[in-house]
Amino acid sequence: MLIPSVALLAIALYFVAAGLLARPLLSGGEPFNRSADAVAALAVVAHAGVLLGMHPGALDLHFFAALSLVGCVVAALTLIVNLTRPVAALGVLVFPLAALLLGIDVFASPRTAPMAMDWQIKLHVTVALLAYGVLSVAALLAILLALQERALRHRQFGAWLRALPPLTLTEALLFRLIGAGFVLLSLTLLSGILFVDNLFAQHLIHKTVLSIVAWAVFGALLIGRWRYGWRGRRAVNLTLTGMAILLLAFFGSKFVLEVVLRRTV
Repeated sequence: MLIPSVALLAIALYFVAAGLLARPLLSGGEPFNRSADAVAALAVVAHAGVLLGMHPGALDLHFFAALSLVGCVVAALTLIVNLTRPVAALGVLVFPLAALLLGIDVFASPRTAPMAMDWQIKLHVTVALLAYGVLSVAALLAILLALQERALRHRQFGAWLRALPPLTLTEALLFRLIGAGFVLLSLTLLSGILFVDNLFAQHLIHKTVLSIVAWAVFGALLIGRWRYGWRGRRAVNLTLTGMAILLLAFFGSKFVLEVVLRRTV
């Protein structure tokens, strides 16, 4: 009973944190609430505790467990981002999603056992999760940037818009995250080449191909930013395109194999 209780606590804390962040976005008050940061930090710790309690010392990468793990990583990265460049709307999007993924994993998904893996594969998976988490935050930030630009273009100066950071700061943060995610994704591909033996036997060839395509999209975006000053809608579209490809690479086959065909890999 301990794990379900801690999971319920984490879910409640996630929603409380999101509510604390959403209130000023709707009312035009203080744009970022440090109490929300503290509540979200407790939620992330509880979420991590659930993951560790379900499979101590192991990584469960089956579909729903992997989604919950990614949700925890993205929530933690959102907190780190907000320590240096507060963007309250990120938490409003991320924390309820993390709560939903945790709830599905604990209360609605079939129980699974983690796959055996040596330290090299664990290192590869850890770097991949960080890359996916950083680029997920960048994708959410790209959506906020698109909404911010559209509101400014149509002169819709609502309370939520005034609570967001200036457009130039949002864009600068977006490219910093993409740069960090690109480095981590490069390390993911390199470690995969070094440590993964048989891509075909492990249903990994399509993941590798899609990851390389996503890597090329993000690389092209960074080069375009450096050489040609790409920004605005082009930057948003390429960011979301790269993230969509990466989403297919990480979870597309898992969904088909484990949820649709009910096979474990």
